[in-house]
Amino acid sequence: MLIDGGDLRLFTERILLAEQVPLPKARLMAEAIVSANLRGVDSHGILLLPHYVEQFRAGNIDPLADGRVAGESAACMVYDGMHGIGHHIASICCDHAIRLSGQHGLGAVTARNSSHFGTAAFWAQRISRFGMAGMVMTNASAVVAPWQGRDGRIGTNPICLSVPSTGEGGWLLDMATTTVAKNKIVSAAALGEATIPAGWAMDAEGNPTQDTETALRGLLMPLGGYKGSGLGMMVEILSGVLAGGAMSTEVGGLHIKDRTMDTSHFFLAVDIARFMPLQTFQERMERLIGTVKSTRPARGFDEILVAGDPEWRAERKRLRKGIPVDENLWKRLETLAMQARISMPGLKPSACGNSGTPDDEA
Repeated sequence: MLIDGGDLRLFTERILLAEQVPLPKARLMAEAIVSANLRGVDSHGILLLPHYVEQFRAGNIDPLADGRVAGESAACMVYDGMHGIGHHIASICCDHAIRLSGQHGLGAVTARNSSHFGTAAFWAQRISRFGMAGMVMTNASAVVAPWQGRDGRIGTNPICLSVPSTGEGGWLLDMATTTVAKNKIVSAAALGEATIPAGWAMDAEGNPTQDTETALRGLLMPLGGYKGSGLGMMVEILSGVLAGGAMSTEVGGLHIKDRTMDTSHFFLAVDIARFMPLQTFQERMERLIGTVKSTRPARGFDEILVAGDPEWRAERKRLRKGIPVDENLWKRLETLAMQARISMPGLKPSACGNSGTPDDEA
């Protein structure tokens, strides 16, 4: 089934309002959540709404907390999220990073005691819209064993970089330091998929597995073995260690209900104009991407894609046709709607007979 993005955003906002989330924060959360779906990143979209609701009800996220500046020195800041909504805390930190970068050329903000903030891309793009390069990282619950280990010690710990563009020369990297984000496996389970691709996960004893349920109870594989393990720890250092926040096994998560998340983030804004005119940078990016795309495709491929291309294509299509929602998730959303005493969003006319799986993006 397909849902209009605007309708899904309004529905999400109303569910959050029913959980006593103030309107500006509910609006921001809804925008960030549906933005993930529009870009084809369904693992971080409306699928997570029931989990956010559970965290609010468990008291692990304080919808009223705004956090506070814990320290500021020149271009650097530490922010204490005070267990507030991760999206709201990220929004504040991005704005501080942009301000500091405007003053100093660079702005670096670390945040502690926050919570899950959705996709890192949403926040990196918030920075790059101001003519700055935006880098965003965050730690997460320890569901990844270090290289050669079999106990979870590091999170999926994503790295994201977004650069300002005119529409051409766009480049947006948002990657977990594991082969996939854990929500990819959660999404597979929600879709009723019994197996996942090889290389995604291990069982609880560190053995590779393709069984979805076993993977949910097990561990994620670091990207590229010891290299992904090193990158994951790098993110942990720049977020958890540098922010003075929770680290490694101290970090909670969306799927952990008995304690606060205590997530830490890192935001960096780089003022391009301090290095060269913004237009010159954008022209150079267009030239670089054009050079990369000019290579001959390998056998079995039709074209060369760069970071961000699949998501922008998905967004254009889903804005036009709607966002796919599978039957299992639809039922969970119906439960939330019934509890909040609100109506479900209507289906798009073209939704009849659609399976609602991401394959409709092909």
